[in-house]
Amino acid sequence: MPPLNKAQKLVKILELMTRRGGIRASELMERFDLDARTLRRYLSDLKELDLPLLDDGRGDERTVAIDARWRRSGVQLTLTEVLSLHFGRKLFNFLEGTPFAEDMDGAIERLAPAITRTHADIAKELDKKFLAVPESHKDYREHADVIDDVITSLVYNNPLEARYRKINGAPSRYRLHPFTLATFRQGLYLFALDTAVNQVKSFAIERFIDVQRISSEKFDYPHTWNPEVHLASAFGIIGSTPVDVRIAFSDRVAAYIRERTWHPTQTCHTRGDGRMELRLSVGNTVELRTWILSFGDDSQVVHPPELVSDIAESLKRASARYEAAAVG
Repeated sequence: MPPLNKAQKLVKILELMTRRGGIRASELMERFDLDARTLRRYLSDLKELDLPLLDDGRGDERTVAIDARWRRSGVQLTLTEVLSLHFGRKLFNFLEGTPFAEDMDGAIERLAPAITRTHADIAKELDKKFLAVPESHKDYREHADVIDDVITSLVYNNPLEARYRKINGAPSRYRLHPFTLATFRQGLYLFALDTAVNQVKSFAIERFIDVQRISSEKFDYPHTWNPEVHLASAFGIIGSTPVDVRIAFSDRVAAYIRERTWHPTQTCHTRGDGRMELRLSVGNTVELRTWILSFGDDSQVVHPPELVSDIAESLKRASARYEAAAVG
């Protein structure tokens, strides 16, 4: 590589000085083969450009840097970064009225000066060009205080005292160690240790009746905790012991099933009767059963036997209700 000229060296030196904490003068001298006098001249040239140069210390071991406020004002966003910000915000519309949405809006607003005039003009039409189609979602506007306490407890490892409404409506009290806040199908879920039974459970945020952060206490966050491992056998958000699940699908939906990743363990093959079979290693949970039932007569569970029975009973009950309604 040919040696750098002065202009190229100045650009490189400026780049190094904008790093957090700056850089030692001795390192600049060694990297660019400069003596102390030449380095002083280079730094003087940069000062003449009205750059906020910080020169701290003495001799060759002093630190030279550019004021962090200048670094922030010098930031510019690329067009793809602008697009990502707008599209990402759209994906989290279900969090309207919560601290998450307010903080995200505030961050985007503070980044506005970093968008060039050309890109700002383009950004005016982005809400029409990029759309997150609304799904059935939960309303968190009345749960802002709960979310705030949960987030603060997560950050500072504080226990939570909580009252929680189970799926059947019955309230229960818990002392929790919050581990992870997750989004799933337009909803927020907390993975937390139920200290009474020493078991990690998932809690839907909207079902908390009230929570109280115990700010005077801290728990040891387990370094072995891994939410992805916890959910490895889940078909959604509920963890359970994995079983070998096999489901046959009709030609009408086979292409749709093949083109999506439903679970990391899935495999597909064609059965002897011509139908496509999906094989998974997942827990036999309500999430899995609801998904299978959503395909009606285009799906048939072939294994395990207990899941075959569960689906068959559900279909029998549904059929009986429709028959009774038709007769009535």
